Amino acid sequence: MKWLYIAIGGAVGSLLRYAVEGGIQRMAPGSFPWGTMSVNVLGCFAIGLLAGFFAGPQLVREEVRIGLTVGLLGGLTTFSTFGLESFNLANGGELRLALLNMFVSCGLGFSAVWLGYRMAERWYGV
Repeated sequence: MKWLYIAIGGAVGSLLRYAVEGGIQRMAPGSFPWGTMSVNVLGCFAIGLLAGFFAGPQLVREEVRIGLTVGLLGGLTTFSTFGLESFNLANGGELRLALLNMFVSCGLGFSAVWLGYRMAERWYGV
């Protein structure tokens, strides 16, 4: 059942990302990726809200929790998971690991995009 909840949530999250990101970007001035940033921040807020809710006394089926976090928010943006994992490290007293996660993930992510693009330029004449 978990896989079904994840699949349905992921489909809905992906459609939401496409709609929200595109809508905001069309209204935004300039070339800054306002749509992507907005979706990432929205996803981080939503996963924080859900994590706080799930940490409370409410009984929520595991399938629903996974469907919302991994499925819906994973389809919306994996940045929300990155934000929650960094928060959990900091909240658990591991601020150095949280900062390491943030800087290394962003730095390596950018570097990987750069490397992949440069390789495609060489191989495919992009």
